[in-house]
Amino acid sequence: MILVTGGTGFIGQALIRHLVEDGRSVRTLLRPSPSSPDLPKRVPMEVAISNIADERSLRAAVVGVETVYHLVGGEWQGVGADLAQIEIEGTKTLINVARDAGIKRIVYLSHIGADRASAFPVFKVKGIVEEFIRKSGIDYTIIQSGSAYGQKDHFTTALAKLLAVYPFFFLLPGKGDTLLQPIWVEDLVTCLIWALDLEEALNQTLRIGGPEFLSIRTVVEEIMKATGIKRRLIGLQPSYMRIAGVFLEYLFPFLPLSVYWIDYLAANRTCEIDSVPRLFGLLPVRLSRHLGHLRGHNWRRLALQDIRRKRKRG
Repeated sequence: MILVTGGTGFIGQALIRHLVEDGRSVRTLLRPSPSSPDLPKRVPMEVAISNIADERSLRAAVVGVETVYHLVGGEWQGVGADLAQIEIEGTKTLINVARDAGIKRIVYLSHIGADRASAFPVFKVKGIVEEFIRKSGIDYTIIQSGSAYGQKDHFTTALAKLLAVYPFFFLLPGKGDTLLQPIWVEDLVTCLIWALDLEEALNQTLRIGGPEFLSIRTVVEEIMKATGIKRRLIGLQPSYMRIAGVFLEYLFPFLPLSVYWIDYLAANRTCEIDSVPRLFGLLPVRLSRHLGHLRGHNWRRLALQDIRRKRKRG
């Protein structure tokens, strides 16, 4: 049995679907919530109701589990998210429970650039979580990934919505030359699954990304091309952009914006260009080939619908 934390998320849903298609038994962790969970449709799986930091219910959730895919993250909740509670304390609880239950392997999905000494909260938290996992005494694989994209992602669709709601121009950090290495979600989850059977991945930290280095300016231009949205791209000093981002997120908390995205763009987020073919024998696809999920939508209307939904929840 495989337990997936963060199974209702963009990557988690794709991972569960692939695991089940691969013939594996899957259980996913669901937080207690009054709203309906966003789970993969028509995919047979078990569900355990538990908060990641609730040791008692978590012990019940890991019964019979041999492997844990740990995908829980709080960065998409914005500056109001308690990253330490969600990720650090949650991971400590998971490790304690996993150790007692005799779980054999933890596969943790992190970010390229994760470092406990980082000045940026998300990367600092991810780095701390990585260290806890390395010192847990449980076999592990840590995969530091480039930005994942695909339908309902937090990357290309979020940028499409931001482009739609901001009129005339769109701000980029600095000159817009920060390099990213986007990886298609189907390629990413394939690597996550294959890592279980890859001897070289045992007790290792692997850094993987897509087949090209793209500046954030190029990424935004590709998204504009796919959506048909036209905006003038203007560079702004990153420190000013972060201040503006924090201000906007507190003032307009329902916008499709997280200041942690600005942190992500503060430095290049790349690894070896041949990482996926070399480690997994898989040739990943280029960003421009898989932006079909952005075409044919009214992104302004979708963004406004999201804002109204978040406002009701708030």
